[in-house]
Amino acid sequence: MRPAADSTERFTSRAGDYAAARPGYPAAIATTLIDELKLALGAVVADIGSGTGLSCEPFLRAGLAVIGVEPNEAMRAEGDRLLAPFPRFRSVAGTAEATTLPAASVDLLIAAQAFHWFDIAPARAEALRILKRRPLAALIWNDRVSTGSAFAEGYEQLLLDFGIDYALIRHRHAHEDSVAAFFGHRGFRIASFPNPTVLDYPTLLARLNSASYVPKADHPNHAPMVARLQALFAAAARDGRVTMDYVTRVFFAALA
Repeated sequence: MRPAADSTERFTSRAGDYAAARPGYPAAIATTLIDELKLALGAVVADIGSGTGLSCEPFLRAGLAVIGVEPNEAMRAEGDRLLAPFPRFRSVAGTAEATTLPAASVDLLIAAQAFHWFDIAPARAEALRILKRRPLAALIWNDRVSTGSAFAEGYEQLLLDFGIDYALIRHRHAHEDSVAAFFGHRGFRIASFPNPTVLDYPTLLARLNSASYVPKADHPNHAPMVARLQALFAAAARDGRVTMDYVTRVFFAALA
């Protein structure tokens, strides 16, 4: 199904919170893909829906060149600013379905937290066009752990209660039928990495506000949502911090 028409603009007003507070990605995702897919030093990675560049950084630090493909101008500008120290990074205004990149110019295509916005059939065709042979791809998710502690379960319930379309977006994350449709087979491999994050209250609030599905500050539900968050934090914090646990999952293979 085609994403909603406003999907590329959902984060325009949230770019600053996104850059400041979203979880990064373990260095092991890059080293694992380099080893498992036999990528050469200096290989070119296209990060589709690169946002503020969080998912680009592990690959840049591992010695690869990265092209961030991002349709949202505000998010792309944050990525350009944050990744300015990396000379092997550049960004382009493009989408999964129309990247603007030349044919057979990319060694690995990745998408982190962005795949559920793709129109799968044209995105797959575009991936096959821009990838060299073998057409290697990896789909990456930071999946928040939503059970096992009062804080984790309370935060999940907060999103269910106040998130505008949270349940729909959560359902679409890492849906293996969609992943298989993109790869053209079910022979993809999966790697998982723990990715805990320790947050003070301002960073926790910014992380919440960075989500596209929560009400903005001018929405009547924003204030009660923040009050709930404050109560959760007060109950769970130790030394002014809480831990939000994630598992980073990577689905990788050559496209058929």
